Amino acid sequence: MGLMTAEQYEASLRELNLVVYMFGERVENVVDNPIIRPSMNAVAKTYELAGRPEHEDIMTAVSHITGNRINRFTHIHQSVDDLVKKSKMGRLLGRETGCCFQRCVGMDALNALSIVTFNIDETHGTPYYGRFRDYLAFVQEKDLTCDGAMTDPKGDRSLPPHKQPDPDHYLHVVEERKDGIVVRGAKAHQTGAVNSHEIIVMPTLSMREEDRDYAVSFALPADAEGILYIMGRQSCDTRKMEGGRLDQGNLFFGGHEALVVFDDVFVPWDRVFMYREHDFSGRLVEKFAAYHRQSYACKVGVGDVLIGAAQTAAEYNGAERASHVKDKIVEMNHLNETLYCGCIACASEGGREPSGTYSVNSLLANVHKQNVTRFPYEISRLAQDIAGGLMVTLPSEKDLKGQETSKWVEKYF
Repeated sequence: MGLMTAEQYEASLRELNLVVYMFGERVENVVDNPIIRPSMNAVAKTYELAGRPEHEDIMTAVSHITGNRINRFTHIHQSVDDLVKKSKMGRLLGRETGCCFQRCVGMDALNALSIVTFNIDETHGTPYYGRFRDYLAFVQEKDLTCDGAMTDPKGDRSLPPHKQPDPDHYLHVVEERKDGIVVRGAKAHQTGAVNSHEIIVMPTLSMREEDRDYAVSFALPADAEGILYIMGRQSCDTRKMEGGRLDQGNLFFGGHEALVVFDDVFVPWDRVFMYREHDFSGRLVEKFAAYHRQSYACKVGVGDVLIGAAQTAAEYNGAERASHVKDKIVEMNHLNETLYCGCIACASEGGREPSGTYSVNSLLANVHKQNVTRFPYEISRLAQDIAGGLMVTLPSEKDLKGQETSKWVEKYF
């Protein structure tokens, strides 16, 4: 197949048998749940745009394995140009959705593993790189969405994994079998987890010899036996259940995070990409982190949306000609384009790894990350200044339509 449509993507999620909990209850229909649905719509946009001729160059690539055209989210970077197009893709989708579109983590995990599995094999004579290529071909052919799962709950952060009072606070191997391994633990803050077909697990930090049972990387179907999801909260998530349009914020798109629990889950050997090679756990973390920091090009696209919204609010308020408003709009653009410079720079200064995969410049990727921890918040602050207090004190849409209140809301707001 190579490229799925948005409609096929939604249909594929309906075929999964995910175990998902939210607000203490099992979610029977994940796809149509009003809180989860907007995040699925955001992922679907990655499929929709890949099918548009005007976006083909940015949203798709040619597989270095099969020669077939594939979604860029399943591609392994083969050049600096690929790295630059990844950043452009992130900005495009951020602008189209105004939120996280959730496929970057899986893309970054695939690329990091394409480097590190090769290097492990070179050092230890393991079979990981061949396994990984077979898995990658499967992901590319099916155009699957992958969740990259790295962050462990960590327990007592002053202690290494093997000294934790509860050993499950870091995901680890609890049994080795002839046909595979059994793992136990959890991954926290997992973006887009219940919108994914596959879960790619990686260690969360550099390990020592004593932590070798925690140095594990593998991939499993998202609905594998023993995996369950507990949905995280977002600040205004229940607004999606109120109906109407004005009170929902981003009406069509959104994101989600989940705690992913692995309750003695079996992993066959052909899905294992690291097993007790503790000396490479930190290198996998570093490669993934660098790629994922580049991925924050999405914040630039979201910034585009917010700047446009702020300009519109100023015009509605009749304040667009005020000098201080103009200065704020200029500053918002300056901050946003500086962010864009960071992700393009670390891509443009990237280079080839021994496996043939191109990796970003780690130093510049980290500089970009530092900017991402500051600039979007300042852009939001300026947008709030321009929009005014009404953004947080406005009556509800039901009051706008209420029999006794509508005339007053219409009159004064």
